[in-house]
Amino acid sequence: MAVDTASLTDSQLREQTLEWLRANLPSGWIEAVDAGDDERVAELRKQVDYSTWCIALGEAGYATPMWPAEYGAGLSLTPTQARPVNEVLNRYRAPRPYNIIGIGMGGPTVIHWGTEEQKQKLLRGCATNEEIWCQLFSEPGAGSDVAGLATRAERDGDEWIVNGQKVWTTFAHQSKWGMLVARTNPDLPKHQGLTYFIIDMEQPGVVVRPLVQITGDAEFNEVFFDNARVPDSMRIGREGDGWRVAITTLMNERVALSGAGSVGGDAIGGSPVDRLIDEHRPVHDPLVRQQLAQVYIESRLVKITNQRAAAKRKSGGEVGPEGSVGKLFQAEFNQRLQNLALDLEGPSGIAWDGPGLRLIERGSAAPGAVADGLGSAARGFLRAQANTIEGGTSNIMRNILGERVLGLPKEPDASRDLPWKDVLRSV
Repeated sequence: MAVDTASLTDSQLREQTLEWLRANLPSGWIEAVDAGDDERVAELRKQVDYSTWCIALGEAGYATPMWPAEYGAGLSLTPTQARPVNEVLNRYRAPRPYNIIGIGMGGPTVIHWGTEEQKQKLLRGCATNEEIWCQLFSEPGAGSDVAGLATRAERDGDEWIVNGQKVWTTFAHQSKWGMLVARTNPDLPKHQGLTYFIIDMEQPGVVVRPLVQITGDAEFNEVFFDNARVPDSMRIGREGDGWRVAITTLMNERVALSGAGSVGGDAIGGSPVDRLIDEHRPVHDPLVRQQLAQVYIESRLVKITNQRAAAKRKSGGEVGPEGSVGKLFQAEFNQRLQNLALDLEGPSGIAWDGPGLRLIERGSAAPGAVADGLGSAARGFLRAQANTIEGGTSNIMRNILGERVLGLPKEPDASRDLPWKDVLRSV
């Protein structure tokens, strides 16, 4: 969609987005949302071919409005211009790509560090949901200490041979591309001997095994590399500069997991606050009213914090520790929100009908394996338990904020300056 966005006002962007939705969503969708007819919207949603829709949304630039339009997957909007666009998409419940890792983390990393060839090759398929991405950082022997990872990549001509194991890899079972950080020089200290690659997850030598969660879903996986190969042309940044590139990914991850204003839109793991309040009106118990008021206030604080971070990026600043502020607060807030949602449901909140697990195949409209019939309040409560772990634990977030915001000394780490090969570790 080739448009000159530099001079467009908020109202023009809203109207342009709304007109695109009218032309591409089923007839009557906009009117049903305006009328509050949820049943009609649900019926019309069944008419949407999700894969075709995601391609259209991505090619039009609305899946990633701030990405450069020249790569076929954006509108080149500023954060301020993107806000009214996203507000219209959210208002009219436009289906979004579930490729949150690619859109929220992979794409921004490639835009910042990648070559022109890499941007042309990778960004469009990411935005259109045709090529799902995963993040290959965490390992069984290097959980919160990402820089201590042991997966090796050894140079072989114009390729690298990868051996090792990753864990807690969301969407790995569906992914085309993986953001891989591997050790390329064990003679250097752990932060210096790392290199960042984009690896083809569909090749021989990559084995993915789902991990079933407390919800019954299986969105996480463990991944094994056995002489898998990655071309040097898919290296992001310089050899040995992988830690700096990974920091870009991690900072964007925390923004993407920060709740209101993030890639996901709604509160992570369950009902948004407004819906929770609407579903339980009128509320006669003063203590419950107080609890609802508190979570509403906290949800606004999350949104304001994210707006402040967006303003920094608009001014030309890179994503920084403010992403950790949003991620930390959102993770703990959402657990309080889901606890309250379950309390308001009463005993029925923990009882439901339905069969067991079913695995969602690659290319479907939803990731992972899901527990059919699982009550939404119960699932939201169970899923929220992961919020304070994924994307960096709350303890790690507090360390980052202590060091990078408050200026406190770093945590003692005797292994920081040792050659990685000399660091004692479990095997």
